[in-house]
Amino acid sequence: MAKTHSNRQQARYQQVAVGIAKRIVAGKYRVGEKIKSRSTLASNFNVSPETARKAINILVDLDIAEVKHGSGVTIISRERAQEFLKNFEMTNSLSNIKKEIRAGISQQQKDLQHLSSLVDSLVSQNRFLNQKFPFEPYELLLEEDCTSFGIPLDELNLWQATGATVIAIEHQGELLISPGPYAVLEKDDHIFFIGDELSYSRMQNVFNLDSTR
Repeated sequence: MAKTHSNRQQARYQQVAVGIAKRIVAGKYRVGEKIKSRSTLASNFNVSPETARKAINILVDLDIAEVKHGSGVTIISRERAQEFLKNFEMTNSLSNIKKEIRAGISQQQKDLQHLSSLVDSLVSQNRFLNQKFPFEPYELLLEEDCTSFGIPLDELNLWQATGATVIAIEHQGELLISPGPYAVLEKDDHIFFIGDELSYSRMQNVFNLDSTR
């Protein structure tokens, strides 16, 4: 807690030093001019006299002002005040960039954690589906050059010829699940079946479909 108060106090007297330097650059305080006492500066900037003293010490250390006992604070360089402001703005800009980088890294870490959570969820659901539905069906579209239109499924002997098991036929947007042996195929029907990779090419051959399509 004490450290936080110290940092806040340090930032405040730096702000007062910057405020005085800005007045010097703007010509409100001229070189050779004696500026007001610490107590008056403290009142003007709404800070304690100790904060005003620390602000003046910064200006003295940078040869922007000088303090003589009994004479108060005298401005000695407008150019150094300009240089001080330039360096302060650059440092402040770098500090803001660092804050933005840290915020970006923090957000990236949150995004990565969210993405990791999504991947875990996807893997979990995929395992569940694979366990519940171990066979992903193949699909064929029966086009004009198919040679099996109007023939009942039991006469095609598909399982014997291909090793495939027909599980559904889609006809004009309607899906027939587990079609019986007397179901017939028509143009533009979609036939769904399960089997190994060879069964897919064999089904294409049975229905005279071009394997390159």
